[in-house]
Amino acid sequence: MIGAGPVGEIAAARVVRGGLTAAVVEKRLVGGECNYYACVPSKALLWPMELAYAVSRMPGLGLRGPIDTPAVLARRDEVVSNYDDSGYVDWVEKLPATFVRGHGRLAGPRRVEVTTPDGDVRGLRARHAVVIATGSAPDVPDVPGLREARPWTNQEATSVQQVPKRLVVIGGGPVACEMSQALHSLGALETTVIVRDGRLLSRIEPFAGELLALSFADAGIDVRFGRSPVRVERLDPGGPVTVHTDDGARIEADEILVGTGRRLAVDDIGLGTIGLEPEGPIEVDASMRATQVPDGWLYATGDVNGRNLLTHMGKYQARICGDVIVARANGRPDDLPSLRDTADDRGAPQVIFTDPQVCAVGLSEAQARAAGFPVRAVEYDLGQVIGALLQSPGYTGRAKLVVDEGRRVLLGATFVGPATVDLLHGATIAVTGEVTLDRLWHAVPSFPTTSEIWLYLLLECGL
Repeated sequence: MIGAGPVGEIAAARVVRGGLTAAVVEKRLVGGECNYYACVPSKALLWPMELAYAVSRMPGLGLRGPIDTPAVLARRDEVVSNYDDSGYVDWVEKLPATFVRGHGRLAGPRRVEVTTPDGDVRGLRARHAVVIATGSAPDVPDVPGLREARPWTNQEATSVQQVPKRLVVIGGGPVACEMSQALHSLGALETTVIVRDGRLLSRIEPFAGELLALSFADAGIDVRFGRSPVRVERLDPGGPVTVHTDDGARIEADEILVGTGRRLAVDDIGLGTIGLEPEGPIEVDASMRATQVPDGWLYATGDVNGRNLLTHMGKYQARICGDVIVARANGRPDDLPSLRDTADDRGAPQVIFTDPQVCAVGLSEAQARAAGFPVRAVEYDLGQVIGALLQSPGYTGRAKLVVDEGRRVLLGATFVGPATVDLLHGATIAVTGEVTLDRLWHAVPSFPTTSEIWLYLLLECGL
């Protein structure tokens, strides 16, 4: 395994469980970006904000002063183990698997060379398979002066030690939205978000971005829609940064955060030594096997294959990949239902931990129509559900189902509102399991809970 993030770890655990041996190579922190610079620390920064917002809405409760930023950052450091990966290294070695610290790169079929921190080169040869699990890296757009200004990415934002008073954020996707709110709540009182599109979260149902934009406005976050940076200046290291936008505006801030997307982390991993394009992508089939490599010995799981840039989906792919490698190594058929990729095809669940939370699984209405499905879409105001109203007066949220009218199964679901995350897994089961509407009608939600939204949505479907 080249890469010891959650994906590489799970793939190694799966093959070892199946009776094979494994070596895991990692040059950075074992545990991967998600555990140190993305999913885990960002939620540690966002959770206090969510609690504070919830308390502020509830009559009879009230915050006594602002959020204690140093305490939140200390808690963040605790959940990332103070950037010490020894616990993850121990976990890998107890699988048991061989852990090799260093930069791993392909050196031909089934061969990997590892350059250790001391500069030594160690050769490894795989009997059955090599798994690439190197993930993705933040992508910085080609804006004049931007790279020279040393912008923050998710890595600097989630590991922040001193919250800037003035922050400019470029992008309107999950990272940009989450970190804009988190850092604003922790002290970046002048936060400006530059969004090229006309809305936030453009890949999700339109109402998600609309409700989030209202929340940004209420919090005092300045969102500039339909704008792009054309030039960035930072004259002195550690000094202020100035962003010039295409409408002639000039925005000055203490830091600039880029949240415009990610690129495949395939730099110098030797793809060219086996005939693949050095910059990727690594095309894979439903078992995560690289389709352009003869003899079927190379696999790519997680972000690096470009299928679904979500940690939980990478771990799902790793389980499939590990099981397939074991089956093939033992001469067993590898097309069993348990070894097929399903969730990637039918739509991955995703949560954006903003206020309000944005939760979605499967296809949006636009995606379903573009794919040619006979679509019926229904929506309902979450604020009309008693369980939601009990959470806070004036609860604002919305839910939507996208239905395949021909088969009467769900193609997708979206929930936007405070504390909607717990609604998502039920929708994920319904979408992935292709549960019919008639059967869902008999899955009775408890009263008075927000999950009663299912009842109202199904009523909107005519049940």
